[in-house]
Amino acid sequence: MLSDHENEIVVRVGPGTLMGDLMRQYWLPALLPSELPETDGRPVPIRLLGEDLIAFRDSEGRVGLLANNCPHRGASLFFGRNEESGLRCVYHGWKFDVGGRCVDMPNEPPESNFKDKVHAVAYPCIERNQIIWAYMGPRESPPPLPDFEANLEPGGNSHKYLRDCSWLQSFEGDLDTVHLAFLHHGSVRAEDLEPGTMDYYSLKNRWARWAIKDTEVGATYGAYRPAEEGTTYWRIAHYLFPFHAMIPTGVLGKRVGVISIVPIDDEHSFRFTFGPPQERSGNGTGRAGALSGAGQDLGFQPDTAGPLGRFRLNQSRSNDYMLDWEAQMAMKSYTGIPGTSIQDQAVVESMGQIYNRSHEHLGTSDMMIIRLRRLLIQAARDLREDGTVPPGVDCPEGYRRRSGGIVLEDGVEGIDATMPLQTARVELEDFDLAVATTTPAG
Repeated sequence: MLSDHENEIVVRVGPGTLMGDLMRQYWLPALLPSELPETDGRPVPIRLLGEDLIAFRDSEGRVGLLANNCPHRGASLFFGRNEESGLRCVYHGWKFDVGGRCVDMPNEPPESNFKDKVHAVAYPCIERNQIIWAYMGPRESPPPLPDFEANLEPGGNSHKYLRDCSWLQSFEGDLDTVHLAFLHHGSVRAEDLEPGTMDYYSLKNRWARWAIKDTEVGATYGAYRPAEEGTTYWRIAHYLFPFHAMIPTGVLGKRVGVISIVPIDDEHSFRFTFGPPQERSGNGTGRAGALSGAGQDLGFQPDTAGPLGRFRLNQSRSNDYMLDWEAQMAMKSYTGIPGTSIQDQAVVESMGQIYNRSHEHLGTSDMMIIRLRRLLIQAARDLREDGTVPPGVDCPEGYRRRSGGIVLEDGVEGIDATMPLQTARVELEDFDLAVATTTPAG
């Protein structure tokens, strides 16, 4: 468990905090391109790392991200006129380009050069396929974007929604692979599934043992349990600094996808998921788990004002996430809550917006949660005390990974043995299937 002081370190993300300074070293998923669908369109209020910002797409299609308050008198640039390659404050007409430079100051005399001395807070943005990334860090020349395979192909799919809890609370669930057999599939019996499938192994033994290895960009972990005689089922996944996860849904070597839990502020977070145009979750043999990814429901409430008024799911704390008590009591659903994403959301939000981790009692199945917190705290302290660049900032190639499940012979160490399958854009034929293979049916 964390001490009260450590709990503060890993949760607080505002300017000047240890974790906030760490987060600002990285490119952050900030928006979906669909949020800024047209040039000179409506500005969008967002909040990142506790800062209120205004995003807009200028006349040339470039994305700007400025501080909410105009540097003149503090009026919100959300009301600004997006016109002729800049955002113009409606209070006195000051106009700023995507770099924050004041390009027009019509309330000053023609001979005034005051506009050349004024600069709005602006953060550089890069739009790559289905994600608009923002850099809020100190470098004049930002580091490279992480080489996420899922973000390198045009036309990829992406989703985003808001959670009413700290980023850490939300994120830790994505590194907790054992909860799948309870929260999502607790009402399913192993004997009702096809023997030899990955879901069968997950439910036949709802516990797992763990192996974890640090990497240059975070940590790789494997949860393993018995499969058929002489074999072991491994679920191999990745934590990637500072808040990215590749979960072990699907078959290792085929699944391409990333989850990013981006801190809005201390008490709210955005969950981004992005993948390629066609999710490669199968293994070509029809053996992918029948339960994996089932029951998603991403219906949204109508937008309301402000940076917290968008991307809120219909199922929420206000309606008990549409909990069906009769379905729960009849074991038609372990939770009674429809939708796996909503089940996750319900439990992490039920802890409160910031849960005090000093009250926890962590067991063997929480090994990856413990490692995550240690890695984050150490990286944040090393940055503050010694100026050490955090893991992954200058290592874009370290993010070229895949995750998933696989069955191996007993005694094979799953993480090391499957390194080729964990590498982005390496296909199954590049790996020795005599060493690692899905168990045949029957």
